[in-house]
Amino acid sequence: MSDKSVKNNKQPKPFAIILKRELKSYFTSPVAYIVMVIFLVIAGLLYFPFFFLDGVANMRQFFSFLPLYVSCFVPALTMRVYAEEKRVGSFETLMTLPVTEYDVQAGKYLASLATTLIMIAPTILYVLTLEIFGSPEYGPIIGGYIGTIFLCAAFVSIGCFASAVTNNQIVAFFVGLIICLVLTFIDTLMIIMPAGVVNFVSYFSSRTHFNSIAKGVIDTRDIIYFLSLTALFYVLTIKVIKKTRE
Repeated sequence: MSDKSVKNNKQPKPFAIILKRELKSYFTSPVAYIVMVIFLVIAGLLYFPFFFLDGVANMRQFFSFLPLYVSCFVPALTMRVYAEEKRVGSFETLMTLPVTEYDVQAGKYLASLATTLIMIAPTILYVLTLEIFGSPEYGPIIGGYIGTIFLCAAFVSIGCFASAVTNNQIVAFFVGLIICLVLTFIDTLMIIMPAGVVNFVSYFSSRTHFNSIAKGVIDTRDIIYFLSLTALFYVLTIKVIKKTRE
């Protein structure tokens, strides 16, 4: 094998280059930091008062609000992923390079997911407060964070799709927000629905599946739901990119 071929084999994959670029753009922009700070402030304000008032060493209150937090903050992080590049014209330049739609989506999706998980990561310190003031049960806590990963993976996929269908960040934010909120709160409509369709509607509720995992019980139906939701909007985003490229 020639030195040239060895050198070529060591070149980073296109999606890895895009991933690195996207991560850099997130953390060189104040938007990501602002969203993260607001998220942590709101999460803290809604967690600690209940924790000290109830005097119970668990994170049930935090995880009960988490689907709402993710529904609101993920679209704020992902709204610029495609929309901003389309607005300034750099997306067209990107698509003229030797990269595929799959490379572009993989890089942008993974960067957005990583940023979202970094935003949530400091909340693990809440567990430390539980250890200091009580003896927490770790099953629901671990289940809650596992559910958080799946929930974020699905909603980041939705956010990327929302950003891909427009060149306006505000429109992308509201499209992503509406889809996420509908999936989160669709279970509240079950009280006015006929008994025959309750199970059908409940299956589409991301909050129902998240709460199931957050109890510390991993059910394959919940995992399949989140993986399917993630894959659906991931593929739809690639189709939008392909259409834009034509």
